[in-house]
This record gives sequence, C-alpha cells and structure tokens, in this order.
Amino acid sequence: MKSEHSERGGRMDRATEAFVAHRNLLFTVAYEMLGSAADAEDVLQETWLRWAGVELGTVRDQRAYLVRITTRQALSRLRTLGRRRESYFGPWLPAPLLTTPDVAEDVELADSVSMAMLLVLETLMPTERAVFVLREVFDLGYDEIAEAVDKSPAAVRQIAHRARAHVAARRPRGVVSPAETRNALDAFQRAVETGDLQSLLDILAPDVVLLGDGGGVKQAVPRPVVGADKVARLLVGGLGKVAAAVSLRPAQVNGHPALVVRLDGALDTVVAVRIDDGLITGLYAVRNPEKLSHMRRETVLRR
Repeated sequence: MKSEHSERGGRMDRATEAFVAHRNLLFTVAYEMLGSAADAEDVLQETWLRWAGVELGTVRDQRAYLVRITTRQALSRLRTLGRRRESYFGPWLPAPLLTTPDVAEDVELADSVSMAMLLVLETLMPTERAVFVLREVFDLGYDEIAEAVDKSPAAVRQIAHRARAHVAARRPRGVVSPAETRNALDAFQRAVETGDLQSLLDILAPDVVLLGDGGGVKQAVPRPVVGADKVARLLVGGLGKVAAAVSLRPAQVNGHPALVVRLDGALDTVVAVRIDDGLITGLYAVRNPEKLSHMRRETVLRR
C-alpha cells in the first residue's frame, strides 16, 4: 500500500515538474490564442487537471503533449468567448501584460504579442488562429498542429496558408524597432502633457484610429475614433480637464514600449500604439480594471 502511495506521489512530482518547466510557454500559447490573461490562466488550470491524469510513460514528447492539451482547451474557450464578445460594451481590446525585458529582445515573440497583432489575430476564425499561432510563432510541425486541432496535416497546411495571407494583409507594414516606438511615444507623451495640439498632429497618422476599452465599467470611447484631428482634440480636451491628477509613465507592455496612465497615483489606463512609417496609426487605451491585473507584476513569456 505504501509503495503504491509513494509511486503515485512520485508520478505527481514528475508531472508537476514537467508542467512547471513548460508553464511560461503554455501561458504564452493560451494568451496568444485568447488575448486575455485571465482566460489564459484558466486554460492553464484546465491543462494541469488533464495533465495530472495522464500516464506519463505513454508520453513521447511532454512539451508537445502539453501544448496539445493547452491548444484544445484554448480553442474550446475561444469559441465561447467569441459569443460573449459580441455583446461586449464598446470596443474589445486584449488585456495588456507588463512584460520582462527579454520579451522585447525576441523580435518575433514581441511582434506576435503586440496589441496590434493580437487585434489582427482577433479577425481569424478560432482554428485559423490556433494554426497560425502554433506554426508562425512556435514553429510547430504540421503533424503536431494537426493533432492539436483535430485536422489532417493537409488541411492544416491549407488553413496555415489562408491564415498567413489574412494576417499579412492586416498586420503593421514593417517591423518597428523599440527605439522608433519609444521616440514616437516620447513625442506623443510630451504633446499630450503640454496640450500641444500641433505636435500631437505631427506624430499621428492622418487615418489614426483610437480604440478605448472600459468594459462598461470605466468611461471610454464607445466606438472607434478615426482621424488625426478628432483624436488629437479628444486627447488634449480629455486630459486637460484632469491634468493635475494625471501622470504618464513609459513601460514595457506586450514586448513594446507603451504608456501607463495613473490618476491620483492609481493605475487607470494602459495606452499601447501601432506605428507605421514613423507615425502612430493605432492608439489602444485599456481602462477596464479586470484587464489591468497583469500590469502589477511582470509576466514571463516563452516560445
């Protein structure tokens, strides 16, 4: 009886060890598929419960097996979330993550978790998103992906081709260096803080889009604001009313420079940007308090 108990304990230790070793990778897979840190954490809980019941002796590749469980759980959740997001109040934005410096150093990883890219991934069907993420970001083979999404390798190749073309047509036009993003954000921050409308217009693209996500809890723009003049006047007018209580500070968010807005010292908004040809083409302001929980400590992402 004792040996059976210790054998079970040893198996659980090995299962825990493998799960912990791959946890950051699994979180990254789930987050890229869902755009939600809270939902990614839930998927990891579900992955662990399933992994704890697996007979480890039958598993050839623990990493691949764990990624497969995570992908299936994330896909199931993504289909449910799609229905929920249809009734979301105002624009939906991904939950921002305060990321460790090494995420920015991995250019491909940083690009894949940027707010701009996560919004592009939102336009894919669930299976397309899973295939794109596993192939393009994590470089999994078609056979492995086929097992994760319950399709044939030939079908997965077709889905990957379709998803790549879809993303290529919508993603930012080129890789933007952290220095370029920082410079644009610095200019943006100075213009907003000083209320300099012309300086703000100089850094905003003519067709810039501002999205605000308050989740129906905090006040935010209820629909996209389009055009440099409208966006600049909204920002200068809005911040002008509370200027004394507001502070803007740079931070590494989703592997890229972003601005953290504090109101009377409390975390209020995270502003991420999309930059094309040196100008800001997208402004993403997340105010929904539920989405800001991962801004209090750094999140480690892995490929």
